[in-house]
Amino acid sequence: MDAKAISLNEQEVKPVVDLLNDYLANYHIHYQKLRGCHWNIKGQNFFTLHVKFEELYTNAQLTIDEIAERVLTLGKAPHSRFADYINESQIKEINTIGMQDLAMVDAILDDMAKLIELERELLEATSQAGDDGSNDMVNRFMQFKEKNTWMLRSFAGKK
Repeated sequence: MDAKAISLNEQEVKPVVDLLNDYLANYHIHYQKLRGCHWNIKGQNFFTLHVKFEELYTNAQLTIDEIAERVLTLGKAPHSRFADYINESQIKEINTIGMQDLAMVDAILDDMAKLIELERELLEATSQAGDDGSNDMVNRFMQFKEKNTWMLRSFAGKK
């Protein structure tokens, strides 16, 4: 498959593909952090956050698959090695063992802020490339994170 098969210019979508692969790397680190938070949550917020982290990592897993499939749709190969994810991600791994519950929430909020920043860059690049399919996909992902940012900030008593 290549971009021409779906009426896109390969040169114009190359920046989109590069950004999607960076986004994919960041999403993988975010996903694993969510798993760690889910596994290691303790304290009086256990029942609430255990369920919320599972909801978020389940959504992240589906999102990762959609991002990779979009890269393939645009005619390129998605990154698929953890070494690439770690090297390219702006989101960093953390050790969630023994971490306080609200510190976990803060870490997830930081990730979501970075992902939203990347999504806004992607929306601009997809718009310039005329790539409405990628634009719609990324916009949907961003809306999910915006809503969950509000919910987690409310949970943590933040403005």
